[in-house]
Amino acid sequence: MSKNDLDTFTRYERELRKTEKKVAGEIDPGARAVVVAVCVLLAMVSLVLPHAGDATGLDVLMMTDKATAEHIKLPSEIFVYMLTIFGIGFSTLALITRRWVLAWIALAGTAVDAVAGMLAIWTRNTVGVDETASPSGAGAGLLLGWAVAIVLVFHWARVVWNRNSYHLALEQERRAEAANREAFGLSLQRPVAPSAKAARADEADSAEADSAGTAQTQGDQTRGDQTPEGTASDD
Repeated sequence: MSKNDLDTFTRYERELRKTEKKVAGEIDPGARAVVVAVCVLLAMVSLVLPHAGDATGLDVLMMTDKATAEHIKLPSEIFVYMLTIFGIGFSTLALITRRWVLAWIALAGTAVDAVAGMLAIWTRNTVGVDETASPSGAGAGLLLGWAVAIVLVFHWARVVWNRNSYHLALEQERRAEAANREAFGLSLQRPVAPSAKAARADEADSAEADSAGTAQTQGDQTRGDQTPEGTASDD
């Protein structure tokens, strides 16, 4: 192999590894992309629906007078903020860019958001220490947003898990290819020993040559022994 061919092969291998690294960093949600897109849309709808009493999700997000009048607690604020950031923001970015890192962030954020939603519902059904009246219960927006967060956790977990399985299979294939290359390189360094069949053929040729030489020697001796007798009979 010439130097130009070696440089071409090295450049091709470098580009192949770069492409492989880019593909390994992407996700392929498939049909789950439609489900996630619908969940993002429902999360937006939940923000305009009543969160608790007359306060909507947007009121909780901006802490308006309505949210203050409904005695919105910290779990509800955390839930709405995380639903907006992770359930809508990072989920949308992960669908658009197909980046595995963004899918991981969306998964982690929605998982915590699902727990915060459960606590938010719990606070809407629990009377506080300084409360004199029972708080208004969980509204349709809070219940819908919590359901959306749970569904997003499930689907993002499946997407991330499928990508991890592909990555592990790709690494295993790469290790097998490296082992084959190493074995091939070692085989080129070792001297090639003759096969058993070739060795037996050489032994057979040597034995045949020895037999031919022995027969020729015996023939010469026989002719030498017969020559004096013939001379004596002539005399």
